[in-house]
Amino acid sequence: MATWTEVAPRIHQRRGGPFDLSTVVVEGDDGLLLVDTGAEPAEAEELDADIGWLFDGDVRWVVNTHAHFDHTFGNQVFGPGSATDAAIYGHAAIPRHFERYEGPRLAAWRADPSREPDRLWDDVRLMPPTHPIERMSRLDLGGVVVELRPQPRAHTDTDLVLFAPAQRVWIVGDLVEESGPPMYGSGSFPLDWPGVLDALVAEMRPGDRVVPGHGRVVDREFVARQAADLRTIAERFRAAHDAGLGAAEALAAYDEWPLPVEGLVGAVERAYATLDGLPLDEGSIDDA
Repeated sequence: MATWTEVAPRIHQRRGGPFDLSTVVVEGDDGLLLVDTGAEPAEAEELDADIGWLFDGDVRWVVNTHAHFDHTFGNQVFGPGSATDAAIYGHAAIPRHFERYEGPRLAAWRADPSREPDRLWDDVRLMPPTHPIERMSRLDLGGVVVELRPQPRAHTDTDLVLFAPAQRVWIVGDLVEESGPPMYGSGSFPLDWPGVLDALVAEMRPGDRVVPGHGRVVDREFVARQAADLRTIAERFRAAHDAGLGAAEALAAYDEWPLPVEGLVGAVERAYATLDGLPLDEGSIDDA
């Protein structure tokens, strides 16, 4: 069952579903802003019902924190052509990411639903942003201003952070995860990710509230610790590559890692491809 928490006045986090996904509602005088829409239309419909029950006003704006399916496959419930007909904002690279990753994953599932038997994707329509964001933009919701800040490549090349300056609330998607380890999923950039978090930490103040893509609300110190873990991993990958170790040997070179080693297999392969100057994979369908 989903749970709602007031993060700050007019900003509310919802946690629920099989992924413990964070969705966020920001209340403005002129309407509601919704951050992320869930992993499938049915999940988005439950979210829509919750919003209608709990809040006054209509969802006028949707923002995707990045392209991954668990944050975007409910877009059609709120976007153009729906009863809500909200504008969708997101990183300008989301259409390309959909073509490389989410599209092939959805097609593979439709060809063989047994590969991911828990998914309800029969009716999914990939819906990229109607308002692609290439540089920092501001949305005035009426009484609340939210900044949309596209990020350099990190968890993906589609990461976008929302910042409410009056409330000092950061909504960061899967750049930070709390209820599980950070995921080096499809389209991740393991060598770049730590620096992106370091830059965000440098802008945060003690007492700021940070809403991760999955899990409870955290603070600046939590983000700094996660950045340090990701930095340790990136530095070990570079050192192992410089020493001539293969990807599997790099993971075996240390008895302990800051994150579960089974989650680093794809990460080390992508890091090595970057260090070797090779193009990163396109069309991977194995990771979230």
